[in-house]
Amino acid sequence: MQRTGVARLPLHYGKAPRWLVVRMQKLAKEIVTIIINEHGTAEFLKRISDPFWFQALGCVLGYDWHSSGVTTVVTGVLKQAIVQEEHGLAVSGGKGKFSRQTPSEIVSIGEKFGFSSGNIEALRYASKMSAKVDNTAIQAGYQLYHHAFFVDEHGKWAVVQQGMSPQDRTARRYHWLSDNTRSFVVEPHSGIVGDVKREVALDMTAKESESCRKTSVDIAKEPPKKTMRMFMSIRPSYQKSLYEWLPKTADAVWKEYPTDVLSMPRNINWKTLKAVYELQPRNYEELLAFKGIGPATVRGLALVAELVYGEKPSWKDPVKYSFAYGGKDGVPYPVNRKAMDESICILKQAIHDAKLGDKEKMQSLQRLRQFVPKRMVTEKL
Repeated sequence: MQRTGVARLPLHYGKAPRWLVVRMQKLAKEIVTIIINEHGTAEFLKRISDPFWFQALGCVLGYDWHSSGVTTVVTGVLKQAIVQEEHGLAVSGGKGKFSRQTPSEIVSIGEKFGFSSGNIEALRYASKMSAKVDNTAIQAGYQLYHHAFFVDEHGKWAVVQQGMSPQDRTARRYHWLSDNTRSFVVEPHSGIVGDVKREVALDMTAKESESCRKTSVDIAKEPPKKTMRMFMSIRPSYQKSLYEWLPKTADAVWKEYPTDVLSMPRNINWKTLKAVYELQPRNYEELLAFKGIGPATVRGLALVAELVYGEKPSWKDPVKYSFAYGGKDGVPYPVNRKAMDESICILKQAIHDAKLGDKEKMQSLQRLRQFVPKRMVTEKL
């Protein structure tokens, strides 16, 4: 993973006022145009995949810096502000029902860019797998409800998507960049930001989960009847939880944890596992990509791999607590001043060069200045 960190993202409901959205779109178009003209679409995608630059952009555009709505509103504003023919860049997807339109929108975008059918299908696959990974391979109690897919005229892409946990009213945002994604199932993110670090979270994308991933594939390739026997051997009918098998922590952790990831699934989709057996997936990515393989099956296979074969997955939440590019006290790592200054300079210059009134420019710069000190704080929760 390139960078992880935290931004406060309390779960907020409602809609941004229309008067604000209109002004955000105007300013966003100016900033996007200048950045692309000066640095190119690849650099813009790199920036949008940086969770803290994205947060700073939200502040500049005038939205609450700490709200979960930053994700949905800023990507929605960018979708309207970015003109494919003008910028050589396009945005698909969105919140709720709009996220489900992403595949068809990618086809339309790809055709306008003149991409081959193979390239378009590869983009659709990247969109699908980024969502599948964050909804299924990482289990920390968050269900995706927002997915935005950015793609430029050269076929490079970035993803900004968000999940929610209604139980504790927090959100978690996931960032992806094609240049950083060597594998969809091995630490593929450019950043994950959120408000809560779980004591226990299943992370099948961690490097430490490599053996568990391979064993999960081997189990799925076994005849379904054998797999069913393995499931039943570690969860007798009278046993409801696997708590005693897994790492011990304070009882309070389990009371506070919003989702019961430690329970063996009661209803495995055996029809899907039978189809997987017939397919004989070559690797974990093929297994995860298979339609019908959801969080319960992934968790079940991981637990069997650990309890029967001794191949443990990572139970460490991939989110870390750090604002900006590091902590001022060097924890978890020193501030990368060059990278931080570079990001701020790009935004400041874009605002200065924008065709806006002096008052609007001053307001935007003031919002950016207010964000910078927050970026220098290391959170310890």
